[in-house]
Formats: sequence, structure tokens, C-alpha cells
Amino acid sequence: MPKDLGKRVAYQRRIARMTQQELADAAGVHVGTLRKIERGARGAGDNVVESLAAALGVDPSVLLGNRDRADARVRAAMPSLSAVIAAYEEPDDGPVRQLEQLRTDADEAVSWRLAAQYVRIARQLPALVSELIRAFHLAPPEERPETVGLLVAALRAADAAAYKYGARDLSARLVDLMRWAAPYANDPLLDATVAYVRAETFFAASAHAAGLRALQAAIDKAPTGQDDAEIAARGALHMRAAVIAGRAGSVEAADYHLGQALRLADAVPEDVYSGTAYGPDSVRIHEVSVAVSLGRDHVHRALDVANEWAPPHDLPAERRSGFYIEVARAQLWSGLPRDAFESLKVARRIAPQHTRDHPWVREDAATLRRLRRADAESLSNFAEWCHAGE
Repeated sequence: MPKDLGKRVAYQRRIARMTQQELADAAGVHVGTLRKIERGARGAGDNVVESLAAALGVDPSVLLGNRDRADARVRAAMPSLSAVIAAYEEPDDGPVRQLEQLRTDADEAVSWRLAAQYVRIARQLPALVSELIRAFHLAPPEERPETVGLLVAALRAADAAAYKYGARDLSARLVDLMRWAAPYANDPLLDATVAYVRAETFFAASAHAAGLRALQAAIDKAPTGQDDAEIAARGALHMRAAVIAGRAGSVEAADYHLGQALRLADAVPEDVYSGTAYGPDSVRIHEVSVAVSLGRDHVHRALDVANEWAPPHDLPAERRSGFYIEVARAQLWSGLPRDAFESLKVARRIAPQHTRDHPWVREDAATLRRLRRADAESLSNFAEWCHAGE
């Protein structure tokens, strides 16, 4: 057991103003187990440490007392994941569990992605993706559509970690594998999901005009039914098209797609549809992203939203932290450095792994440190925490 793990857990719990029972419930561990960990009477495996860290809103390294960065641990898993997907047509031999068990693990991977738990994803997904690829090849016809859906969900979780930590070539290969697998399900909703994820490759290449065309084509092919999932599929594509149109500098296209996303969001409850959070709150977050993407005279729209609204706690952590990261950039551009720093700290509390290794956070923290050289230690500590300037 890492030295002083229990003391660190207890300290972070007190900072979070949580009782032992509250932390145990939030982390999904027995309160007796937590008590033993805190007094040093027993150890804690990786899963327990990660669960406690997620419940406390800190990076696992804070509890482990080491300086291992999340990005180093995520990147260490990338070769294994790369090897797995390279053999997608002829996977290694191995066990394949029942569909119900695979479904449970794929759902858990989706929850990690939404909660920005990238270390967990990197550690667990190579084995799960490998098993799901084997399951795909062995599935009887009646099980193949669901097996494909689970494989795409797992690949998407793996892609989230690859994309966030700069492994853009691996991310593109994961997206290509999703595009290869999806047609076997014959499911328009899955096709729409893959088109949504594929937009990452255009963001990564700054090919925004091409990405907007690809998303428009996906919108044209999206299901036109009126149940919540079908409406959300169209709305999510419009939501993402609005952001990429903003990056392309097309105000007219950004406003059109944002308007369509808002209209469709009013027809469904806020929820996670086919792995994508969508609804009125998610679209409002993207309204901020569009304003920041357009920049210049549009930044005030981001500040207007932030001044009157905050993301509710039941939205996925990655989406909420992204909101405050975008707002911080708008505040910094608007000459509000203190407000920007406060927003970055909120993003950190919500999703430490997402915030710590976000390139905008590093850029903006470095800028804030330059602007406020005489400022207190907290800003310097934050900049060091996210390795600003590296």
C-alpha cells in the first residue's frame, strides 16, 4: 500500500466536507473498508483508489502521493490499445463472455468516459476492446447488431482517452474502426453516433470546413422519426456542427445549426442518448463553445450565458468541466483574469483529469501567471498542477 494513503484519503475527505459514510456511498465501497483504509489497517487496489479519487474530485495521484501524471499513465496504455485494434480482422484467441456481461462492462466504460475517468479507461479498455472484437467475429446473426453497438461504445471510450491526451493518429484509427463496424449493425442511430465522433478528426486537423460538410451529410442521413432517441441524434449532430462552423468562422452556419439544436432539444428531456449527452442544458453549453469558437465580437454571448446560468450537477462531468474551461477563456479574452482563474478552479473540482491535461487550461494558466506575477501562491500552484507552459 502506498505510504500514507489513508491519511491522504482522510485529508481530502475533510476538504470535501464529506463524512466517511458519504464518501463510501459516493465511491461504491463499504464504509468499514473506508475506515480501515483511512487508519492504515488495509490497502486499496487501483479500482478502489480510482473510485475514491473520483468521488473526491481529485486525480488518483493525489491519494497515491506520487507525481505520476495522468497523461503518463494513459499514454503507457496506448501501445496495448494500438496492438489490439491493429488485429481487428484476425484478433488474438481468448475468452468471450456472455453478452450480458459484455454489456455491463461496455456501459461502465461509457460512464467512465462521461465522468472523464481517462486513467480507468486506459487501464481497462485494451482488454475489453479485444474481447468485443472477438465477440463480433463469433456472434450469431441475431446478436451481431448489439455486439457491434457495444464494440462502438468501447471504442468511443478508448478514443476519448486517446484524443484528450494527444494521440491523434490512434484516435483517427479508432474512429476508422468504428466506421468499419457500424454498418454491420444496420442501425441509423449508431451511424449518427459514429458521425458525431468522427468530427474529432476534423477538429484535430483544423479541417473545419470539411468537417462541417461531413456533419451536414450525416444530418441529411440521420433518422427523421419523432421518438426521443431519433430527435436527439439529429440534435446532437446539429450541436456539433454549430461548434465546427464556429471554428470555420461561419457565423451564419453556426447560428443555423445552433438554432436547430436548440429547437430539437426543447422536444426531449436532458439525458444521455446513444452515449451522447443531449438536451437543453447540453445545447446551452455548446452555445458558449460556439461563441468562444467565433471569438472577437461574439465572446460576450459566452459571458451572458455564464452570468445567468450554470450547468446542473446531473450533467456528465466532462461536459460541465468543459463549460467552465470555455467560460474561462472568454473571461480571459474579456479582461477578467480573476474570474477566469475561478472558472478554471471550478473545472478542476468537477473533472480533474479532463482539466489538468486540457491544452486550453495549460495555455490560459500560463497566461494568467504572466499577467499576475505578483499574485499569490494559489495561481502558481494551479499552473504547476496542470504543467502550464510545458
